[in-house]
Amino acid sequence: MAGSNTGLITGAFLLFALLLLPTQPAFSSSYTVTETVETIEYDLYEPEPRATPASVAYGQYGPFRVIAADTVEMTGTVDSYTPALFRQMMQHFPGIKRIEMLDCDGSVDEAANLDLARMIHKAGISTNVPSGGSIRSGAVELFLAGVTRTADRNAEFIVHSWMDENGRQARDFPMSDPVHAEYLDYYAEMGVPTPTAHAFYALTNSVPFSEQLRLSRNDMERFNLLQ
Repeated sequence: MAGSNTGLITGAFLLFALLLLPTQPAFSSSYTVTETVETIEYDLYEPEPRATPASVAYGQYGPFRVIAADTVEMTGTVDSYTPALFRQMMQHFPGIKRIEMLDCDGSVDEAANLDLARMIHKAGISTNVPSGGSIRSGAVELFLAGVTRTADRNAEFIVHSWMDENGRQARDFPMSDPVHAEYLDYYAEMGVPTPTAHAFYALTNSVPFSEQLRLSRNDMERFNLLQ
């Protein structure tokens, strides 16, 4: 009995001791929590101010560059696409009334050149060759399309005979040939008197296609081709 009591007392003491100790978990684990913060960068900008009419870039249409609502500059060559580009330009800028011909070397499509000339004339547009300006070959005919035609005293006009796709020039056809009438009729449409048209046409064709005849503003005035 004594042994039993002693065992009970010992067990009770051990139980009491366990109750006094701080409670610990059977095992411990450590956790590392990583928080990812996304950084978003924004580009701050100020909107550009609206362009005023004076600073608008009007655009390019083949050899034509619109520089104002009523004025274009012309530089380069007329080809088969130019009449359509001119028509598009006039749809966008119907107020155009003046072409400044800066450096125009003629055309690679004479039919297109004459079509364009008639469109210019019908639209009531004036042509001008400014100081230092040079117009050559078919561009001279284009100049004549202006309802008014002006030129600076330093302007240059260069003419020579036309040549067809077969290499034949004006002098290879008798004056009775309809090919000449095509040009003379055009001059008449542009308001050039018949005697003047014949004289100027003969002058241009007196020079072979491979050569050049330079005319001044005074020469053009002598033929009454300035207005």
